[in-house]
Amino acid sequence: MALDVYVGPLTRYYAGAWESVAETAARKRGAPRPAGAGKATGTARSQDRIRPKVLAWRAMLAKALGERIEIPLDWDESEAAAWFTARPGWDGFGSLVLWAAYAENPSLRMPAVLAEDWDDDIALARSTAEGFRSRYSHLVRNVELWLPVAFEITFEGEDVAGSRVVMGSVATLRRQLADLNAATWKAPAVDISAWGRVPPEERTVERCARYAFAILSDLSRRAEAERLPMKLDH
Repeated sequence: MALDVYVGPLTRYYAGAWESVAETAARKRGAPRPAGAGKATGTARSQDRIRPKVLAWRAMLAKALGERIEIPLDWDESEAAAWFTARPGWDGFGSLVLWAAYAENPSLRMPAVLAEDWDDDIALARSTAEGFRSRYSHLVRNVELWLPVAFEITFEGEDVAGSRVVMGSVATLRRQLADLNAATWKAPAVDISAWGRVPPEERTVERCARYAFAILSDLSRRAEAERLPMKLDH
């Protein structure tokens, strides 16, 4: 199953008025849009119908967060708002999650390649155990939606579609990604940019983690600059 990361207004996302990298490539080749594209509510529902639901959900979420956030939970939900997407894939994202987990559990030996059941990995279990203060909490704790406001906690709640998801902060994720690089690769920006240009041929955990790191670093930077949410799509 593919894994994309979307940055932009949630109205556009739930209206299906966006394309993944694969869909864009297929369209440019003249191929029909893949079945299932425009997930959630489909392209037939207009953004004008969906936007009030997104705004009402955001208002309820802001009320629930209360004093945990220092600035209003607000971003541009208009059709004119920017949007971005990229595809780290599950092997890339999973490898990055494990890279972070092993970075803070150095006594454990990291696998060379990503296992199919990587979400049951022992290092990840330790990083997400109750009471463990993970340095990379907004990456390892199964977060699916990052909001464009700074806070330290991750929490579970309903998304716009009513599904239960874990949410985090764009700003905190970006900081934790920078901390992960400083603690492990210590790579300059020019190297990180190169990592994300093409998927690695050598499918080791580290190579795949670097690829996903470049993608998430770029998208979280864009999300923070444009003050937009960031969401996993799968």
